[in-house]
Amino acid sequence: MAATPAPPQAPPKPTWDPRRPEPPFPWLRPTIRIRLTLLYGGMFLIAGILLLLIIYLLAAQALTTGNRPLFKIVDGTAIRVASENCPAVNNASNLSLAEFNAAISACIDDQRQAALDSLLSRSLLALLGLAVIAFAFGYAMAGRVLAPLGRITRTARAVAGSDLSRRIELDGPDDELKELADTFDDMLERLQRAFTAQQRFVGNASHELRTPLAINRTLLEVQLSDPNAPVEVQQLGKTLLATNERSEQLVEGLLLLARSDNQIVERKPVDLAEVATQAIDQVHAEAQAKGVEIRGERKSVIVQGNGVLLERIALNLVQNAVRYNVPENGWVEVVTDTQHGQAVLVVTNTGPVVPAYEVDNLFEPFRRLRTERTGSDKGVGLGLSIARSVARAHGGYITAQPREGGGLVMRVTLPV
Repeated sequence: MAATPAPPQAPPKPTWDPRRPEPPFPWLRPTIRIRLTLLYGGMFLIAGILLLLIIYLLAAQALTTGNRPLFKIVDGTAIRVASENCPAVNNASNLSLAEFNAAISACIDDQRQAALDSLLSRSLLALLGLAVIAFAFGYAMAGRVLAPLGRITRTARAVAGSDLSRRIELDGPDDELKELADTFDDMLERLQRAFTAQQRFVGNASHELRTPLAINRTLLEVQLSDPNAPVEVQQLGKTLLATNERSEQLVEGLLLLARSDNQIVERKPVDLAEVATQAIDQVHAEAQAKGVEIRGERKSVIVQGNGVLLERIALNLVQNAVRYNVPENGWVEVVTDTQHGQAVLVVTNTGPVVPAYEVDNLFEPFRRLRTERTGSDKGVGLGLSIARSVARAHGGYITAQPREGGGLVMRVTLPV
């Protein structure tokens, strides 16, 4: 008879605990509360000892002054009395015994009061000086204790500028500030991985979509080049070629949007006026076909950045200004200048009236005025999104304002 197999045993439990090990004496941990308590308690104790010592010295001096003899006997025969602190007893021979004792008591009271007044004034001066020293020392110590917070703030400000590679890496005692810094570093690590994965996905998807779109375009162009093709086939081919071109623009826009979200590392001097002129030259034929006049004064302004990406900003803005214009007598004004120490590119156009509450939606991907998704042949709905991302990557920003009478005023501000 075959032996019955033993039932499978449960897998062994892991011995490693992912949680942070607790110290054997958690109440001995050098926390910020304990450090501040020891710091300010020690400062208070030292200040009290110094103040007590100063008061003791002042009191000793005051008592020495108060114990000086009020008078001295000049002539023991006639009992002549002389006093500098009590002039009333200098003529003791003319005073009765009661008047002499009263004068002595008054002088003692006056001398005691003078000693107390001197002690009070000197104590106040000592307290004032000690307070100044204590505040200065406390300010220096507080700055030393809060220095890690300043380091965390500077790192957070750098991260806000799209530099996710920065880390705090705070060293020192294992207190609340180090725990906060380590937590912040972990969060930055996860954010960087998430953003990198997102940009890598968009870039890979865009590259993968380029190949079939290029093949489709080639096949369509070959078919359209056949003179014997029927009219219906040629019309369908033109429609499909336009759709394929729009898809290629969408892929290029997605790829550029993914790239421009990063901070520009390699910067070169770029003339903003030259960039705007090149964008106008590319849109000049389309503007003539639509009867739109392009004008404006473009002053030379040198900025540090990527010329290709900056040209894309100008091209997207000018293209939108030409395409979304009035049917007749439309115009586009392109101006480059320096204002308040910053370079500005202003593109103003005539066009339909834009409500102020819909301006922010124009910068969202695939959004247009009064439409949720793109639905025309004017573009793919990524122009302003790309412009905003490129401006942010260069440390600038872009704003839009409705123009009185219709149209928009697009303003790009970049650091010089």
